Amino acid sequence: MLIETGKKAKAAARLLNNLGSTEKNRGLLAAAQSLLEGEEEILAANQDDVIRAAENGMSQGLIDRLELNPARLSAMVEGIRQIAGLEDPIGEVISMKPRPNGLLIGQKRVPLGVVGIIYEARPNVTADAFGLCFKTGNAVILKGGSDALCSNQAIVKWLRKGLSEAGLPADAVQLITDTDREVTRQFMRLNEYVDVLIPRGGAGLIRTVVENSTVPVIETGTGNCHIYVDESADLNMALDIIFNAKTQRIGVCNACESLVVHKGIAEEFLPRLKERLDRKQVEIRADREARTIMPEWKEAEPEDWGREYLDYILSLKLVDSLDEAIEHINTYNTGHSEAIVTRDYEHAQRFLNEIDAAAVYVNASTRFTDGFEFGFGAEIGISTQKLHARGPMGLKELTTTKYIIYGNGQIRE
Repeated sequence: MLIETGKKAKAAARLLNNLGSTEKNRGLLAAAQSLLEGEEEILAANQDDVIRAAENGMSQGLIDRLELNPARLSAMVEGIRQIAGLEDPIGEVISMKPRPNGLLIGQKRVPLGVVGIIYEARPNVTADAFGLCFKTGNAVILKGGSDALCSNQAIVKWLRKGLSEAGLPADAVQLITDTDREVTRQFMRLNEYVDVLIPRGGAGLIRTVVENSTVPVIETGTGNCHIYVDESADLNMALDIIFNAKTQRIGVCNACESLVVHKGIAEEFLPRLKERLDRKQVEIRADREARTIMPEWKEAEPEDWGREYLDYILSLKLVDSLDEAIEHINTYNTGHSEAIVTRDYEHAQRFLNEIDAAAVYVNASTRFTDGFEFGFGAEIGISTQKLHARGPMGLKELTTTKYIIYGNGQIRE
């Protein structure tokens, strides 16, 4: 069954490789419209998943990731439509230079081929992944988590329906519905048909894929995102940024999980921080020095510094200097998104230069690390590795290149 899926994807990828931008955009718009037509069925299927997840004790943060509503479905549709409106990178000639022997050697962007995605209970990924892969001429095989199975089946059904009605290959998007873990392991070894595998989910899922896959993997890592409040920070701005980054959505990888605060402002800032975060009942796990100011806070354990909570929990550490803040963040971050709140230009530049992460912010919320917010229309994931792609992965990150060489009869002596 899995091999048959791979064969269909490979065949679809060959067809997609020959499509022009106009045809691909027509397919995307047809698929987006089809999702709207299937709204009632998709939302009903999603509610089945949400009810089952709640019965199984899923945390509120993960249920928030799982749940769809008309607004979120509309956002998925808009994401696909935005992708249709973006410039197509396929066929772009990156360079073209003549050699002394008369050869003209260049590079152009081409599809990766077949992209496999393994992800957890996030049905929006289903639509985003399809849209980005289709625009770049890649077929996609999706393996979503069992918690979102009904949602994903409904979404893929309506995406395929839209493609078929547009006269385009429905096998450009396929969903593996078998929830057996052995099937997932076999998928990771389907290197005869799958060109790249992208895991999206928690640390356990990503580690499993990296350790077991024979298909090349692009890691999309977890998000232990920090905000450092510098001694010169505008405290009102800092409170607004922290509140947004921590509480707007708790179950996402770009939410703030850790705070670092300069000791010089702690006496004034920490009580105000508590007052603001109490609005959402956020639990603070602080170091001992911070607890001399706010003894009601829970004491942080060593493992708190590196934890992605995906909950209304935040770690907090006081530091003496920017150097100490940078050292702490680079020790415990996951290479995702880090922010500084400061009025000091030199401190801002040092933070930008010395923090090792895919996205580094000055005076802004980490919640902006997102393909939609970066103008990509959607994202296939946020890469925290350093090869091929880093940060939100849009269209160009789903391409590779080939050399194209023009000659007029040259032979090598």
